[in-house]
Amino acid sequence: MLLALVVVYLLVSIGIGVAAARKVHSASDFITAGRSLPMFMVIAMVFATWFGAETVLGISATFLDEGFRGLISDPLGAAACLVLFGLIFALPLYRMKLLTLGDFFYYRYNKKTEMVLSACIMLSYLGWVSAQVTALGLVFNVLSEGSVSMTAGMVIGAGVVMIYTLVGGMWSVAVTTTVQMVVIVAGLLLVTSSATNMAGGVGEVVAAAA
Repeated sequence: MLLALVVVYLLVSIGIGVAAARKVHSASDFITAGRSLPMFMVIAMVFATWFGAETVLGISATFLDEGFRGLISDPLGAAACLVLFGLIFALPLYRMKLLTLGDFFYYRYNKKTEMVLSACIMLSYLGWVSAQVTALGLVFNVLSEGSVSMTAGMVIGAGVVMIYTLVGGMWSVAVTTTVQMVVIVAGLLLVTSSATNMAGGVGEVVAAAA
């Protein structure tokens, strides 16, 4: 039942992404959604991007093993970086009408600097993206009771994301992540309530993690 729901959810994500692709008419639409996303979609994108499969599964396990000190770098440190970047850099970069962060280094320095920094950015995301894809594979493997291997689950999950991203670019990502945020929040509230009750209350959970 749960596996079927996940499959339906992924198919719906592809459908939403394809439908959103109708708004793409230029490279700017594809990369930046025409710089016209409403604030609630921007919030949903940031939330769903950083609060994905790895966060739900990996960070939860870290919290159980290490307590609050295990959350200092991620998600607390990562959240602080996002807030600081938004307060200090977001507006100046927005006014420059850049398509990618690498463009800033091109305009500020030169093409070589842009290429080097862009490569560094891509490499720094490899670990994070790998964790997300691995968590997706784990979800398929567990829900299928081993019928779907980790590798197959990773390929399926990554394939779905690639399809709607390549078809509709940022517009597809924006719409699908907005839906994902609603699903994530609703699911977490339900799971948190059930888990807290099973553990004996909030006080017991905090005491165990301290």
